[in-house]
Amino acid sequence: MYGTVARLRLKPGGVEALRRTSEGQEPPPGAVAFYAYQMDADPNEVYMVAVFESRESYVANAQSPEQNAQYQEWAKWFEKEPEWHDGEIIYAEQVGE
Repeated sequence: MYGTVARLRLKPGGVEALRRTSEGQEPPPGAVAFYAYQMDADPNEVYMVAVFESRESYVANAQSPEQNAQYQEWAKWFEKEPEWHDGEIIYAEQVGE
């Protein structure tokens, strides 16, 4: 599996906008999971995790016009450019169901 962890610094109202524009979206091919964490210490700081089946499916999504359109919607709410940390997932465990 492959994915990214992104640190997002959002403008006020950005958390709700991000949620609104993400809910109900059809997942891209190869997507396994998406998570967004709103920080207790700063509600405008969000860490996003995206998990894909493979590096190839991650790159294909990142380069797709659909993902670019989604990113442009999100970018309206960024206080600054996100920090992206891409990499191979070397350990994963799902507990329970």
